[in-house]
Amino acid sequence: MINIYIGYDGREAAAFNVLAYSIHRRASAPVTIAPVMLSQLQGVFHRQRHPLQSTDFSFSRFLTPYLSDYAGWSIFMDCDMLVLDDIARLWALRDDRYAVMVVKHDHVPTEDRKFLNEPQTKYEKKNWSSVMLFNNARCRALTPEFVNTASGLELHQFKWLGDDGLIGALPPQWNHLVAYDPPRKDAALVHYTLGGPYFDKYRDCEYSSEWLAERDAMLHAGTQALG
Repeated sequence: MINIYIGYDGREAAAFNVLAYSIHRRASAPVTIAPVMLSQLQGVFHRQRHPLQSTDFSFSRFLTPYLSDYAGWSIFMDCDMLVLDDIARLWALRDDRYAVMVVKHDHVPTEDRKFLNEPQTKYEKKNWSSVMLFNNARCRALTPEFVNTASGLELHQFKWLGDDGLIGALPPQWNHLVAYDPPRKDAALVHYTLGGPYFDKYRDCEYSSEWLAERDAMLHAGTQALG
């Protein structure tokens, strides 16, 4: 079973649902998908929202190993994404030498604001945590107590590992940053980090037609057979 957790923010509910559909549609193995939704984490996650926090799941994403009972492997991904390849191919890259695996972007944004006028923060390892393969048993430092109290940099820069050598590298096509990475046609996972085509301002961004087509396929799934 491929265990996937997707960050949930009510302002991007459409993005969450299209992403989940895109995963299931192409998966060649059984998949479970759970939202990391604050309303479902009452009593577990209670830290106050930070002024620089752009989504509801900026910090709660690091509860993935806890939610997985610190067993096996799990995938976390932001909701502003689209999967265009079999998620089993990403799952097959798990390597027990590492505690967590990410695409190691060298991402230095130049703008100060992104979608919905949210703040754009700049820090080392920017966007590494937007797609993570967690080797859950090796991430026991991520207790609810720690996730509720650690600084943003402690979490997103993986300081809780104590050793960057425990961070494995994933191929860049598994977290293609639209509007930052050079355009490519073979992206397996598209990340609309600046803003997705579900916002009018980004309607014509790279891979916008693919997202809109995926949304339409989800909305009309089965209608031809029924008709």
